Amino acid sequence: MDGVLVHEDRAIPGAADFLRRLVDRERRFLVLTNNSIYTPRDLAARLARSGLDLPEQSIWTSALATAQFLDDQHPGGTAYVIGEAGLTTALHEIGYVLTDIKPDYVVLGETRTYSFEAITRAIRLIGEGARFIATNPDSTGPSQDGPLPATGAVAAMITRATGRDPYYVGKPNPMMFRSAMNAIEAHSEMTAMVGDRMDTDVVAGMEAGLRTYLVLTGSTARADIGRFPFQPNHVVNSVADLIDVI
Repeated sequence: MDGVLVHEDRAIPGAADFLRRLVDRERRFLVLTNNSIYTPRDLAARLARSGLDLPEQSIWTSALATAQFLDDQHPGGTAYVIGEAGLTTALHEIGYVLTDIKPDYVVLGETRTYSFEAITRAIRLIGEGARFIATNPDSTGPSQDGPLPATGAVAAMITRATGRDPYYVGKPNPMMFRSAMNAIEAHSEMTAMVGDRMDTDVVAGMEAGLRTYLVLTGSTARADIGRFPFQPNHVVNSVADLIDVI
Protein backbone atom coordinates (compact mmCIF):
# COMPACT_ATOMS: atom_id res chain seq x y z
CA MET A 1 0.00 0.00 0.00
CA ASP A 2 2.49 2.65 1.17
CA GLY A 3 4.95 3.54 -1.55
CA VAL A 4 2.81 1.88 -4.23
CA LEU A 5 -0.63 3.49 -3.93
CA VAL A 6 -0.02 6.29 -1.43
CA HIS A 7 2.89 8.35 -0.17
CA GLU A 8 2.48 10.35 3.03
CA ASP A 9 -1.32 10.01 2.74
CA ARG A 10 -1.38 11.32 -0.82
CA ALA A 11 -2.37 9.11 -3.72
CA ILE A 12 0.47 8.36 -6.10
CA PRO A 13 -0.39 9.57 -9.62
CA GLY A 14 -2.02 6.75 -11.54
CA ALA A 15 -3.02 4.76 -8.44
CA ALA A 16 -6.75 5.49 -8.77
CA ASP A 17 -6.73 4.49 -12.45
CA PHE A 18 -4.75 1.35 -11.62
CA LEU A 19 -7.32 0.24 -9.01
CA ARG A 20 -10.19 1.12 -11.34
CA ARG A 21 -8.68 -1.00 -14.11
CA LEU A 22 -8.36 -3.99 -11.74
CA VAL A 23 -12.04 -3.69 -10.92
CA ASP A 24 -13.13 -3.12 -14.53
CA ARG A 25 -11.19 -6.17 -15.69
CA GLU A 26 -12.60 -8.21 -12.77
CA ARG A 27 -9.14 -9.10 -11.49
CA ARG A 28 -9.01 -10.62 -8.04
CA PHE A 29 -6.60 -8.59 -5.91
CA LEU A 30 -5.68 -7.54 -2.41
CA VAL A 31 -3.79 -4.52 -1.14
CA LEU A 32 -1.23 -5.66 1.43
CA THR A 33 0.39 -3.86 4.33
CA ASN A 34 2.68 -4.94 7.17
CA ASN A 35 0.99 -2.35 9.37
CA SER A 36 -1.01 -4.13 12.08
CA ILE A 37 -2.32 -1.02 13.85
CA TYR A 38 -5.40 -0.42 11.74
CA THR A 39 -8.36 -2.55 10.73
CA PRO A 40 -9.13 -2.89 7.01
CA ARG A 41 -12.06 -0.52 7.55
CA ASP A 42 -9.70 2.10 9.00
CA LEU A 43 -7.31 1.68 6.08
CA ALA A 44 -10.11 1.88 3.51
CA ALA A 45 -11.16 5.19 5.07
CA ARG A 46 -7.57 6.44 4.93
CA LEU A 47 -7.34 5.52 1.25
CA ALA A 48 -10.68 7.22 0.59
CA ARG A 49 -9.30 10.45 2.06
CA SER A 50 -6.50 10.13 -0.48
CA GLY A 51 -9.01 9.75 -3.29
CA LEU A 52 -8.68 5.97 -3.66
CA ASP A 53 -11.90 3.98 -3.59
CA LEU A 54 -11.21 0.54 -2.16
CA PRO A 55 -13.54 -1.72 -0.14
CA GLU A 56 -12.22 -3.03 3.16
CA GLN A 57 -12.56 -6.58 1.82
CA SER A 58 -9.73 -5.79 -0.61
CA ILE A 59 -7.20 -5.02 2.15
CA TRP A 60 -4.99 -7.67 3.77
CA THR A 61 -2.85 -6.73 6.77
CA SER A 62 -0.17 -8.52 8.75
CA ALA A 63 -2.70 -8.64 11.59
CA LEU A 64 -5.14 -10.61 9.42
CA ALA A 65 -2.34 -12.89 8.23
CA THR A 66 -1.26 -13.46 11.85
CA ALA A 67 -4.80 -14.28 12.90
CA GLN A 68 -5.13 -16.72 9.99
CA PHE A 69 -1.83 -18.35 10.93
CA LEU A 70 -2.90 -18.80 14.56
CA ASP A 71 -6.29 -20.15 13.53
CA ASP A 72 -4.56 -22.72 11.32
CA GLN A 73 -2.01 -23.66 13.98
CA HIS A 74 -4.14 -23.66 17.12
CA PRO A 75 -7.84 -22.91 16.62
CA GLY A 76 -9.69 -21.36 19.53
CA GLY A 77 -6.53 -20.55 21.45
CA THR A 78 -5.55 -17.78 23.83
CA ALA A 79 -3.10 -14.93 23.41
CA TYR A 80 -1.54 -12.05 25.28
CA VAL A 81 -1.45 -9.22 22.76
CA ILE A 82 0.62 -6.07 22.52
CA GLY A 83 -0.93 -4.07 19.72
CA GLU A 84 -3.88 -1.98 18.64
CA ALA A 85 -7.35 -2.48 17.16
CA GLY A 86 -6.15 -3.96 13.88
CA LEU A 87 -4.57 -6.89 15.70
CA THR A 88 -6.99 -7.38 18.57
CA THR A 89 -10.00 -7.23 16.24
CA ALA A 90 -8.47 -9.81 13.89
CA LEU A 91 -7.83 -12.19 16.78
CA HIS A 92 -11.31 -11.70 18.23
CA GLU A 93 -12.85 -12.49 14.84
CA ILE A 94 -11.16 -15.92 14.70
CA GLY A 95 -12.43 -16.73 18.19
CA TYR A 96 -9.25 -16.16 20.19
CA VAL A 97 -9.48 -15.19 23.86
CA LEU A 98 -7.13 -12.36 24.85
CA THR A 99 -5.69 -12.93 28.29
CA ASP A 100 -2.58 -12.51 30.41
CA ILE A 101 -3.19 -15.75 32.31
CA LYS A 102 -1.20 -18.67 30.84
CA PRO A 103 -1.84 -17.75 27.18
CA ASP A 104 -0.89 -20.10 24.36
CA TYR A 105 0.85 -17.25 22.58
CA VAL A 106 2.34 -13.84 23.11
CA VAL A 107 1.49 -11.84 19.97
CA LEU A 108 3.43 -8.65 19.34
CA GLY A 109 2.23 -6.03 16.87
CA GLU A 110 2.65 -2.34 16.32
CA THR A 111 1.44 0.40 18.62
CA ARG A 112 2.42 4.01 19.08
CA THR A 113 2.34 3.58 22.85
CA TYR A 114 4.52 0.59 23.72
CA SER A 115 4.20 0.02 27.45
CA PHE A 116 7.19 -1.12 29.49
CA GLU A 117 4.74 -2.87 31.79
CA ALA A 118 3.20 -4.79 28.86
CA ILE A 119 6.62 -5.71 27.48
CA THR A 120 7.69 -6.95 30.93
CA ARG A 121 4.53 -9.07 31.14
CA ALA A 122 5.24 -10.52 27.69
CA ILE A 123 8.78 -11.44 28.71
CA ARG A 124 7.54 -13.26 31.79
CA LEU A 125 4.80 -15.11 29.92
CA ILE A 126 7.26 -16.29 27.26
CA GLY A 127 9.54 -17.44 30.06
CA GLU A 128 6.63 -19.45 31.44
CA GLY A 129 6.09 -21.21 28.12
CA ALA A 130 3.97 -18.99 25.85
CA ARG A 131 4.99 -19.17 22.20
CA PHE A 132 6.22 -15.92 20.67
CA ILE A 133 4.62 -14.52 17.49
CA ALA A 134 5.18 -11.11 15.88
CA THR A 135 3.19 -9.57 13.08
CA ASN A 136 6.20 -8.25 11.16
CA PRO A 137 9.95 -7.61 11.53
CA ASP A 138 9.92 -3.89 10.65
CA SER A 139 12.29 -2.20 13.08
CA THR A 140 10.99 1.35 12.58
CA GLY A 141 7.85 3.07 11.40
CA PRO A 142 7.29 6.55 10.00
CA SER A 143 5.91 9.58 11.80
CA GLN A 144 5.80 13.30 11.12
CA ASP A 145 8.67 13.79 13.56
CA GLY A 146 10.85 10.96 12.27
CA PRO A 147 11.23 7.20 12.78
CA LEU A 148 9.45 5.39 15.60
CA PRO A 149 10.44 2.02 17.09
CA ALA A 150 8.24 -0.66 15.55
CA THR A 151 7.51 -4.35 16.03
CA GLY A 152 10.93 -5.68 15.06
CA ALA A 153 12.78 -3.38 17.47
CA VAL A 154 10.55 -4.32 20.40
CA ALA A 155 10.73 -8.00 19.45
CA ALA A 156 14.53 -7.77 19.58
CA MET A 157 14.32 -6.46 23.14
CA ILE A 158 12.03 -9.32 24.16
CA THR A 159 14.31 -11.83 22.45
CA ARG A 160 17.34 -10.45 24.28
CA ALA A 161 15.50 -10.84 27.59
CA THR A 162 14.09 -14.31 26.92
CA GLY A 163 16.46 -15.96 24.45
CA ARG A 164 13.38 -16.75 22.30
CA ASP A 165 13.04 -15.53 18.73
CA PRO A 166 9.53 -14.76 17.47
CA TYR A 167 7.95 -16.25 14.39
CA TYR A 168 7.32 -13.30 12.08
CA VAL A 169 4.19 -13.72 9.94
CA GLY A 170 4.35 -10.55 7.81
CA LYS A 171 6.66 -9.66 4.94
CA PRO A 172 9.29 -10.78 4.05
CA ASN A 173 7.77 -14.09 5.12
CA PRO A 174 6.17 -15.44 1.92
CA MET A 175 3.37 -16.80 4.10
CA MET A 176 1.94 -13.26 4.05
CA PHE A 177 1.39 -13.62 0.30
CA ARG A 178 0.24 -17.22 0.49
CA SER A 179 -2.42 -16.34 3.06
CA ALA A 180 -3.56 -13.45 0.85
CA MET A 181 -3.78 -15.74 -2.17
CA ASN A 182 -5.80 -18.25 -0.16
CA ALA A 183 -8.18 -15.47 0.82
CA ILE A 184 -9.01 -14.72 -2.83
CA GLU A 185 -8.55 -18.29 -4.10
CA ALA A 186 -5.63 -17.34 -6.32
CA HIS A 187 -2.77 -19.50 -7.58
CA SER A 188 0.85 -18.37 -7.58
CA GLU A 189 1.34 -19.14 -11.28
CA MET A 190 -1.38 -16.64 -12.18
CA THR A 191 -0.57 -13.97 -9.58
CA ALA A 192 1.72 -10.94 -9.60
CA MET A 193 3.09 -8.84 -6.75
CA VAL A 194 3.57 -5.08 -7.07
CA GLY A 195 5.75 -3.59 -4.35
CA ASP A 196 8.22 -0.80 -3.61
CA ARG A 197 10.80 -2.63 -1.44
CA MET A 198 13.36 -5.17 -2.53
CA ASP A 199 14.03 -6.45 1.00
CA THR A 200 10.42 -7.24 1.90
CA ASP A 201 8.08 -7.14 -1.11
CA VAL A 202 10.21 -8.53 -3.91
CA VAL A 203 11.96 -11.25 -1.90
CA ALA A 204 8.69 -12.44 -0.37
CA GLY A 205 6.94 -12.39 -3.75
CA MET A 206 9.78 -14.34 -5.32
CA GLU A 207 9.77 -16.96 -2.54
CA ALA A 208 5.99 -17.29 -2.87
CA GLY A 209 6.41 -18.07 -6.57
CA LEU A 210 4.87 -14.83 -7.87
CA ARG A 211 5.84 -12.61 -10.78
CA THR A 212 7.29 -9.49 -9.17
CA TYR A 213 7.00 -5.84 -10.22
CA LEU A 214 9.07 -3.24 -8.41
CA VAL A 215 7.81 0.35 -8.53
CA LEU A 216 10.18 3.24 -7.86
CA THR A 217 7.73 5.45 -5.95
CA GLY A 218 8.66 4.15 -2.50
CA SER A 219 11.63 2.83 -0.56
CA THR A 220 13.90 1.27 -3.19
CA ALA A 221 15.67 3.48 -5.72
CA ARG A 222 16.82 2.20 -9.10
CA ALA A 223 20.46 2.53 -8.01
CA ASP A 224 19.84 0.17 -5.08
CA ILE A 225 18.43 -2.75 -7.08
CA GLY A 226 21.74 -4.20 -8.23
CA ARG A 227 23.15 -4.72 -4.75
CA PHE A 228 20.57 -7.42 -3.96
CA PRO A 229 21.33 -11.06 -4.82
CA PHE A 230 17.83 -11.44 -6.28
CA GLN A 231 16.06 -9.31 -8.86
CA PRO A 232 12.43 -8.44 -9.66
CA ASN A 233 10.92 -9.68 -12.89
CA HIS A 234 10.08 -6.11 -13.90
CA VAL A 235 11.00 -2.59 -12.77
CA VAL A 236 8.63 0.30 -13.54
CA ASN A 237 8.46 3.91 -12.48
CA SER A 238 5.00 3.61 -10.88
CA VAL A 239 1.70 1.73 -10.99
CA ALA A 240 0.68 4.15 -13.74
CA ASP A 241 2.97 2.11 -16.01
CA LEU A 242 1.04 -1.08 -15.22
CA ILE A 243 -2.46 0.07 -16.14
CA ASP A 244 -2.20 -1.22 -19.70
CA VAL A 245 -0.62 -4.48 -18.51
CA ILE A 246 -3.70 -5.55 -16.54
